[in-house]
Amino acid sequence: MNIALIAMSGIRVCDTELLQMGLTLPGFVERSKTIASLPSLGLLTLAALTPKQHKVSYIEVPDIKELSSLPDGFDLVAISSYSAQISEAYELAARYKKMNIPVVIGGPHVTALPQEAAEYCDAVVIGEGELYWQQVLNDCQQGTMSKFYGLDKKSFDMNNSPVPDFGLLDISKYNRLTVQTSRGCPHKCEFCASSIILSENYKQKPIENVIAEIDAILDIWQHPFIEFADDNTFVNHSYWRQLLGHLKGKKLKWFAETDLSVSEDDQLLELMEQTGCSQVLIGLESPEQPSLQGLELRNNWKFKKFPKYADAIRNIQSHGITVNGCFVIGLDGHTTDIFDRVFEFVKQCRLYEVQVTILTPFPGTPLYDRLLAENRLIEPNAWQKCTLFDVNFIPTNMTPEQLADGFKKLVAKLYNDEFTKWRRNSFKEIIREEHNKKGA
Repeated sequence: MNIALIAMSGIRVCDTELLQMGLTLPGFVERSKTIASLPSLGLLTLAALTPKQHKVSYIEVPDIKELSSLPDGFDLVAISSYSAQISEAYELAARYKKMNIPVVIGGPHVTALPQEAAEYCDAVVIGEGELYWQQVLNDCQQGTMSKFYGLDKKSFDMNNSPVPDFGLLDISKYNRLTVQTSRGCPHKCEFCASSIILSENYKQKPIENVIAEIDAILDIWQHPFIEFADDNTFVNHSYWRQLLGHLKGKKLKWFAETDLSVSEDDQLLELMEQTGCSQVLIGLESPEQPSLQGLELRNNWKFKKFPKYADAIRNIQSHGITVNGCFVIGLDGHTTDIFDRVFEFVKQCRLYEVQVTILTPFPGTPLYDRLLAENRLIEPNAWQKCTLFDVNFIPTNMTPEQLADGFKKLVAKLYNDEFTKWRRNSFKEIIREEHNKKGA
């Protein structure tokens, strides 16, 4: 068969004023652009699981409106999409169905809403695609595709993870590639719409598999920048101390998302610095401790760690690793004071980078279910607003308009040239201070 693996990509923002601000304040959309430009690791993994007798094409569609002609000649089309792009994914699926080409759709959105997706395609893959891809291919060849794959909710054994087919990529189009070492997160934040939707349990990939993936990237890219595509990378410190030992001398630059616990392990931080870690992204969520109460459904980890936020950030950055501190604006308990509080916290902690997003009720999350039950969703099925930058709920202590307007003003303050330069210089000062301390 001739198979097309299509990734819906690109940034989506409904608020046109905010979108325009992103064009004039590059730092504001920097992380979003990075995510949008990453290749689909899920589809590249499916490509690696595809028997060699089939032909596979990997295609990215940043904006369906700009798709002047539809690539055709396929026997099967597999589409992966997030919520903000899902209407475009459905439109693309409809175009292929009109051409009598079977279409299968997967990803976190359709895992949360398989019945919705089933209206637009021939088959829906629920959960982890690795478990069902071979069956999808066999059924397609025989003309017996099921409407749903994954209703059994099995869990994929990451010992069986193949090396994604990075060879399908034109490497010149990317400034970083992704490697996944784990799925899930032990904290289970109420708003999290990441791999926890696809896999309920936290699990890790064997170290030898991870090294094989990195070596495969090195085969096509001499000095790569790798993003570890984990919800929470450093859950298991001993695992990472061992893995990083194997990465010494590979001349990598890399990025990871983590919680604050990494700040408590100087040995790990030193290994991270030695192996090329340039930045860690940490979900701080709020500069106010009360609004962290109950944010995690399994424990109150961030609430308990809040008093250590400033020292933790300082310790990480003193190792030459920049911190991208992330804040979710609009949490229950936030008032209109939150915008000034975030700015002052960033300044106080001398964060190198900062990411602010608006609380977003993604389908399939406990947050969505709670806000729906409380009649606080403005448009319950407006998936195009699941961008992290659009308001689609009623906050507790301000109006939706106040949240949207305050967010824009905060963005303007955080990402103007003067404050951005100050943040960069402050990081250099931290490094100098640490150097002088060691030399004293």
